[in-house]
Amino acid sequence: MSDHTQGRGPKRANGEREAEILGLLQQAEGALTPGEVADRLGGELTYSTVVTILTRMHTKQLLNRTKRGRAYTYAPVTDDPGFAAHRMRTVLEERRDREAVLARFADSLSDTDADLLRQLLGNEPDTGQ
Repeated sequence: MSDHTQGRGPKRANGEREAEILGLLQQAEGALTPGEVADRLGGELTYSTVVTILTRMHTKQLLNRTKRGRAYTYAPVTDDPGFAAHRMRTVLEERRDREAVLARFADSLSDTDADLLRQLLGNEPDTGQ
């Protein structure tokens, strides 16, 4: 784009960049090197910035990393629904009162989503034993 200067795109939040790169990796036929990711981003980010983002995502256990020659390749550990579930678990695990968080979450569900959740959980009431 014409507003890009010296291979750098407009400043965006790290989460946006991670989501963009994650989407790119999910659409790829296989694992990609940082150079391949940078190329597919159209020069929007420098190579070193892509390496930093990929490394951070690997540390967060969002990506698998495999050695290919002198470089690493990166691939998502799961699909998009799996990542959403991971984010939900992470939020839940960061809170002290899991029961309160789950109760608020359940209260905020639409009737359709609540019915689906009951179905997924097997619709078996807790017998207290």
